[in-house]
Amino acid sequence: MQNLLLGIDIGTSACKVAVFDQSGKVMAQSNQPYQVYYPESGWVEQDADEWWHAICDGIRDVLSQDGIRAEQICGIGVDGQSWSAIPVDRDGNVLCRTPIWMDTRARHICDRVKNEIGTEEIFKVAGNDFLPSYTTPKMLWFKEERPEIFHHTYQFLQSNSYIVYKLTGIMSQDLSQGYGIHFFDMNRLTYHEELAARLGLSVDLVPKLYRCDEIVGKVTKKAAELTGLEEGIPVVAGGLDAACGTLGAGVYRVGQTQEQGGQAGGMSICTDKALAHQKLILSPHVIPGLWLLQGGTVGGGGTLKWFQQEFGQDLSFDDLTAEASKVAAGSDGVTFLPYMAGERSPIWNPDAKGVFYGLSFDKTRGHIIRSILEGVAFSLEHNLRTAAETGIEIGTLNAMGGASNSVLWTQIKADVTGKTIQVPTSDTATTLGAALLAGVGCGMYRNYEEAVSQTIVITRTQEPDMEAHERYQKSMKLYLQLSEDLKNTFSRRI
Repeated sequence: MQNLLLGIDIGTSACKVAVFDQSGKVMAQSNQPYQVYYPESGWVEQDADEWWHAICDGIRDVLSQDGIRAEQICGIGVDGQSWSAIPVDRDGNVLCRTPIWMDTRARHICDRVKNEIGTEEIFKVAGNDFLPSYTTPKMLWFKEERPEIFHHTYQFLQSNSYIVYKLTGIMSQDLSQGYGIHFFDMNRLTYHEELAARLGLSVDLVPKLYRCDEIVGKVTKKAAELTGLEEGIPVVAGGLDAACGTLGAGVYRVGQTQEQGGQAGGMSICTDKALAHQKLILSPHVIPGLWLLQGGTVGGGGTLKWFQQEFGQDLSFDDLTAEASKVAAGSDGVTFLPYMAGERSPIWNPDAKGVFYGLSFDKTRGHIIRSILEGVAFSLEHNLRTAAETGIEIGTLNAMGGASNSVLWTQIKADVTGKTIQVPTSDTATTLGAALLAGVGCGMYRNYEEAVSQTIVITRTQEPDMEAHERYQKSMKLYLQLSEDLKNTFSRRI
């Protein structure tokens, strides 16, 4: 009987559930949507129980597909979006919706904490700035603004750890998601009790730490009944979606870089030490002994999806990019700032707005579409330039996410950055990465080198056009100037 692995990805708009064989081939997959809530300005929430219900539906869906039997699943890995703060009581009941990675309600708390403790003191331990998107400020927000919820909270869970709990009955905190908690020591990979106390929190509010490929527990009888899985299947701790996607894109060695083209954008550079930059994001990789220096942007594939929904409902993504391909590099001066929900690294401005600059009567829809593709590429280049300030070497990029299916968009990114871009086989890099963690954890693969070599193949390589790269330097200069010139305007209230 063929052994299979189950990967679960808790995304922002939907969960993805996929079954893989040992060669990384997708045997079955399912996407299940759920809602994002925007109750107030700056508040962005999701319901963790809605994730669980969608995942149960997704698992039942894949198990109903031809050739898949529950008894074939020998390991389960779960990845999830970053910076959740899911308050649960001792029985694991969710006490309210969780603010997600786009939520910035705790801005006032961040300002106060930085003044009281000092940015450098926190950064020295956490390797990350104290910003409202992260988990810690949200925990403090519950303590200060919702004390009735905080009082009943046993622990705060991450997106993947909540699903691992629902599968196994055990609360856990994987190392790769530890970076969202500022009293997680980035070098020692342990909790820092003194800093937790200074922040007014306690390490008891977060679960025990686990390696990402460590088996937390096994599928319980109750979870088996709800999902259709077999009772007793090992479940590993899993990890951060960007880190699992990095693994699923074949980035598992020092110096390799992943380029992310999902709903959001960004990059992850693999290092063998905790190399921090105050304008970027540092997290442990899901692979033991490695870290990821990351740039995370709001603008990614979601920008083109927004444009299609609002202005091109009758057009496919291929239609849109075909229009963009008729416009010259640089979009004849039309420049797009892809700050559609504020912006994360490297500008960290929750007030930032999406901007089209350079419109005139001679511009077409194709100019606007191409400027969207280029704006996302400029945000990637902005993060790569920032990372280079640490002295890190950045070579070939391995692309992942839906945007990597577009030859044009991938070529624009190669031309803007001046980097060669490789596109691996899997269009499900994130769920594959989660599944590979389970594969290593349960012994299907001896190590990550074997796991990657057996499952990931490069389907195409796109080299930069260096003439286009030179032309894009002027466009990049304008992009950076607009971002800088508008930063104070973004904060004005009308």
